[in-house]
Amino acid sequence: MPSRFRRPACLLAAALAVSGCASLQSSDNIFGVITPYRVEVVQGNVVTKEQLALVKPGMTRAQVRDVLGSPLLTDAFHADRWDYVFTIRRQGAEPQLRRIVARFEGETLKSVDSNAELPEEREFVASIDTFKTSRKAPPLALTEEQVKALPVPEKPAAPAAEPIGPTRSYPPLEPAK
Repeated sequence: MPSRFRRPACLLAAALAVSGCASLQSSDNIFGVITPYRVEVVQGNVVTKEQLALVKPGMTRAQVRDVLGSPLLTDAFHADRWDYVFTIRRQGAEPQLRRIVARFEGETLKSVDSNAELPEEREFVASIDTFKTSRKAPPLALTEEQVKALPVPEKPAAPAAEPIGPTRSYPPLEPAK
């Protein structure tokens, strides 16, 4: 290629590359088929309706920590406040943000406030299930008929009263005095 065409061709290729990069950044997919990978970000403690029902005013800090877990935020300037923040961003699911504030007077719980309605445990699992398939998981408990159909285990042989094999005599471990 002659040198007079080389420079404009390089400039044209660079301009196309830069414009292509800008268009990729503004859209979520390429040609409607390829979507970029997005990192799943999960932060904080999942606090469900069942867990919050177990927390009552008058509980100690240790009892609250046993039920809700360690708080995500504790402030040295506000020692009477624990913040439980939960966020999740998962591809294919709606992002979630929940805040729960536990306030203490000394070592006892005064109140618990939440910014949103907390889900039950099953609702939470369903909300983050991005597969949305009808997975037919086998039941965890057996029915009466299934228990009866199980083979009966063999009874172990009774241990012999006398040791089998030669008896050995060992010298004492400590010297006689």
